[in-house]
Amino acid sequence: MTPTIGVFDSGFGGLTVLRALIQRLPRARFAFLGDTARLPYGSKSRRTIARYAAESAQFLVRKQGAEFLVIACNTASALALDAIQVAVPDIPVLGVIEPGASAARAATRTGDVLVIATDATVQSHAYSAACRALGMRALEKACPLLVPLVEEGWTSHPITAEVIRIYLDELNAEAQAQGLTPDTLVLGCTHYPLLRPLIQSIVPPGIRVIDSAEAAAEAAALLFNGPAQLPQDLAGTPETTVHCFATDSVEKFERLGSRFLGRPVGDVELVDLGG
Repeated sequence: MTPTIGVFDSGFGGLTVLRALIQRLPRARFAFLGDTARLPYGSKSRRTIARYAAESAQFLVRKQGAEFLVIACNTASALALDAIQVAVPDIPVLGVIEPGASAARAATRTGDVLVIATDATVQSHAYSAACRALGMRALEKACPLLVPLVEEGWTSHPITAEVIRIYLDELNAEAQAQGLTPDTLVLGCTHYPLLRPLIQSIVPPGIRVIDSAEAAAEAAALLFNGPAQLPQDLAGTPETTVHCFATDSVEKFERLGSRFLGRPVGDVELVDLGG
């Protein structure tokens, strides 16, 4: 039987996680939900984010039959993972933050890590906590201009390169002032993988860039292909199927989604999860 994996984000960025998942689990069925009517989550209270995320998880499990959930949203992973697990108690749930921190642990030699993310993720200090639990020191920086630049399609624009350079210069200066010797940079937002080539061209030599979307997909593949999880032999199953849902702006989702997914998203179905 073809497994169903639910993937959830507040918007479009989580499609980079879905893209990485498809590469690793090519014969799964994916249901992706973008809660576009209620974004940005970052401006909402923790209680509201938890309610929105729980409702989205329940839609994927109860209406789409998801057997596993990947929370492809840093804000929801930081602030609502517990609420999601309560809402769907019998479903394995994976966020993006702990896999990103684990990938940084595997990459770093100094134990000092830099993280760039949205303001809400940075304010939660979820990456700092996850890195500290693994014996690392993490310095986080909010980069609020990067998401709109990505959604504008300016992923290789000189202006975007200059914005990245300014953010990284400020971050490296702060790291130096704190006596840190970072050798790893975590991309703590699912929009940022589209900027990875540009970021890698700007970071100082010796800094390894960790894509949290790739790290989450790798962790999901290990989880889902482990004992008593997904069937190991899927040779007779059909190729990947992807069904996308949005709570608003279906046309915008279809237009922007292909940039993040790296392929057409197909027809996007509008759903109503309430206010």
